[in-house]
Amino acid sequence: MPTVTAKKKCCKDKPRCKKCPVVLDRLAKAGYADRLSRREYRLAGKVPGKVRAAARAR
Repeated sequence: MPTVTAKKKCCKDKPRCKKCPVVLDRLAKAGYADRLSRREYRLAGKVPGKVRAAARAR
């Protein structure tokens, strides 16, 4: 399972980048990531493209 470190601050672009803390938090709430520490997340294998796009789009 890959580990991803979130950026320090969200840039609030549309769509949000893949390492944005908001996107990783949304993936964690959807069950596709586990939060290890304040900025580190462990992704649950392969995240479907539609789920990642939905987390980035809102």
